[in-house]
Formats: sequence, structure tokens, C-alpha cells
Amino acid sequence: MSRMNRRHFLKSTLATAATITIAGTKSSGKVLGANDAIRIGVAGLNGRGSAHVGAYANMPGVQITYLIDPDSRTYAKHLKTIGAKDGNAAPQTVQDVRKALQDKNLDAISIATPNHWHALMTIWGCQAGKDVYVEKPSSHNVHEGRVAVEAARKYNRIVQHGTQSRSGTEGARIAEIAKSGKLGKLLVSRALCYKTRNSIGVKPNSDAPKEIDFSLWLGPAVERPFHGNLVHYNWHWFWDFGNGDIGNQGVHEMDKARWAIPGATLPKSVVSLGGRFGYEDQGETPNSQIAVMDFGETQLIFEVRGLKTTDYLGQKVGNSYHFEEGTIAGGKFFPKGKDQAEPLPAIPSNIKRGPVAEGGGETHFRNFIAAVRSRKIEDLNADILEGHYSSALCHLANISYRLGEQVPFNPQTKAFGDNKAVYETLGRLEEHLAKDNGLKLDGQKYRLGKKLVLDPSAETFVNDAEANKLLTREYRKGFEVPVKVS
Repeated sequence: MSRMNRRHFLKSTLATAATITIAGTKSSGKVLGANDAIRIGVAGLNGRGSAHVGAYANMPGVQITYLIDPDSRTYAKHLKTIGAKDGNAAPQTVQDVRKALQDKNLDAISIATPNHWHALMTIWGCQAGKDVYVEKPSSHNVHEGRVAVEAARKYNRIVQHGTQSRSGTEGARIAEIAKSGKLGKLLVSRALCYKTRNSIGVKPNSDAPKEIDFSLWLGPAVERPFHGNLVHYNWHWFWDFGNGDIGNQGVHEMDKARWAIPGATLPKSVVSLGGRFGYEDQGETPNSQIAVMDFGETQLIFEVRGLKTTDYLGQKVGNSYHFEEGTIAGGKFFPKGKDQAEPLPAIPSNIKRGPVAEGGGETHFRNFIAAVRSRKIEDLNADILEGHYSSALCHLANISYRLGEQVPFNPQTKAFGDNKAVYETLGRLEEHLAKDNGLKLDGQKYRLGKKLVLDPSAETFVNDAEANKLLTREYRKGFEVPVKVS
């Protein structure tokens, strides 16, 4: 792997840029005052990219100067939204982020690309002296998430992770309740991602549309042919580019689940199970998944359901927190043995966040811009380090899953010993597949993941070379994430 060196800048043309790993170019070094415009480039213009453009376009003191996407078809709709206003020129449009990063007048980039680009673009941005807002997950694998944190610290950059709930009040309040001990120990911190994901079918290999620089789109991923299930959304369900729903919508709920566990970073162990049920298509990631993580007194249990389903404690996407004295779900407290909700425990609080609108999060973008001005990492509601830990939990679960073996639903596995919470979760998954979706489980198999023991401080698995290999990936030449920032 190549190593980064900030002293060397990009001097090549875009024709040769694809062979260069380092995206280093010094920023102007200016100190932004309260009245100075922050010039930002938005990278990735579909899906969440539209929310980025909309937030910054309407934000006083912020100017979008670059629209960045390998697919040139994405520019037009955003140029109509932004255009030239307030005496400023319309944004430049570029396919390669490295061209934007060479601009010494660019202050920040806001990343909403596919997952496999998140960390590398963050690292390049930090190297180039830019601040960064990066969508969830902060990385495509555990190693590159840690390198992104190192880059942010080495180059003194402000890097915000796109977990908008960190700018709201509910997650922060529950974390304080858990820390207070007023409800006893937190036994299970549960996260749900129940979102219907229909079959994506099978799309044949073909030439990429002429407007897409597909080599740039691939970026760090291995070379492979184009097909219509990659652009622009279904890449989520392919291991080379996405991380399944646990690493898509699920990162938000994973973050809140970890947030509630006092002092939690990475777990002692992880095991995951599931499968892609109900149809056969081109997708690779599970549409049904359970992940179990050991944080000592607390276990974190994550549930993914991609087929039609009922809710759990009134929620389909959300969190529940199971304490010794009862359960918090949907912002309500249900004492042990009671069906009627009671007010959440009153505790002293200095929370100054939110509220964050569901599906929005403009408060989170504003928090990023405020921290860009203050130059204080502690002003960020979701610093890159927090994003790294929560994203890593999703990756650890997927590693366990990918290293698993096919086992029958019946008889039920005894792999979890006397862990009643896990068997209850597995029982509900089986009922969901059979009753909600008409699957016959007799003779049906699922993937039971390998139980992996972790050294949280080293961020590696203990005595498991096979698992440790999946903490990183092979990178295409010119798009390498380094072993370490140097």
C-alpha cells in the first residue's frame, strides 16, 4: 500500500490523476471569521447528496462552489436549485474530487458517495487541508475508519459524521439515564432496522452510460464490469461497495444503541446470523440479520428485517433499551411487569442539542459549519471518532456473518448457551419469516456466523487471521487507503 505525504501535491492532469493515491494540496490557511463565507464542495449527488445540497444552499454564510460526481447527469437538477446568487458564481461541476481538492479556496467537502468511497475521500480531504462532513458509515471497513480518524487528528481537521441523531436530544437523554443507574443496569441495548427491501432482480453486465466515469465510481473497489444494479442505489447490497442495511439505515440505530452503553467503544465479542430470504436476486448482503455484541454488563442486539413485518414495541426503525427496572422504547418508559408507559426518569441535564427532524438533520449540518468556524473538535456533535466506532460495529457483525456456515432453522441452534434474549430474538425472526412471509422453515437454512473475540484497544480479532483479513481490503492502484497515516 502507498503511504500519504502531505508535502507532495497533485501536479498531474485529470488524465493521470487516477493513478495517484495522494490528494494533497495545502489550503489557504486562512482563519474564517464570523462573516466569511465557507466554501464547500458536495461529493455524491444522489440520495443523501440532495439533502446536503439543500441544507448548504439555504444556509447563511455557506457557498457551494463544487458539485462532484462521476455521473455528469446528476449536475443539472442541483444547478437549478443553486445557480448563481448573492453575487456568487454557480458551482463548478467535476467528476473527480481531486480536482476540487486542489482549489486552495475550497474550505470543506461534504461526502454523500457510496460507502466504499467515504473513508478515502475523508483522508484525501484532510490531507488537502479541508474540513469534512462524511455520511454514514464513515468507512467501508474497520481499518480505513481508523485511518480516517488518524488523518483528521494529524491534519487538525474538523470531521463530522452523518449520524444526525447526535444533534437531537433523545439519544443524549437516554445515555444520561443509563449512566445515572436510576433504572438499574442496562441489560440489552437493542436496535431495529425493519425496512422493506424488495428483490433487485438480476441485471446483465453492460457498458456504463457514457456520462459515468465508471473507473472513478469504482474508486477503491476491485475492477469489475458495470451492471444496472450498481448505479445509483442497489450498490448497498454488494459487499464491494455497501454493507447491507445494518451498514446503511442501521448505522443510525447502531450509534444510538452504543451511545446508551456507558463508555462503550468496541465489544469483547460479536456473532451474527441471517440470510437473504424470500427471493433470489443479484444482491449479496443479508435482508434478514441478527447481530449480538458483548459489552460486559450490556449486550447490544441488532435486528435487520427486509421483508414485510410487524413492528417491535411500536417501532420498525428505532431502539429499545432493556434495563433491570423496565424498558424504554419510542421515548417512553415501561416499568417491569406493566403495559402502561410512565414518564422517563428525571435527571439533571446540560443537553443543548436538537431537535432534529426525522429524515432531515439540517441541525447537524449547521453544527458542522459552526465547528468549522470555531476550530474546536469538542463543538462537533458527531466527531469522526464516534462515527468510526459505530460504523465499525456494523462491519464486525458483517465479518462474523460472512465467515459463518449454513445451518437449519430446525432444530433451533444451541450456539448461544442460555442467552434468553438472543433466543427470544431468533424466535421472533423465525415467526416473522414463517407467519409474515409464508416461508417454510423446515429444510430451510440460514447462515450462523462465526463467534469472534475482539481486542477492542487494538481493533483486531484475537488469534483469527481469517477474520482479521476482512478488517481491510485489497485496493485498486491509485485509490489505496494507507496502512497508517505518516
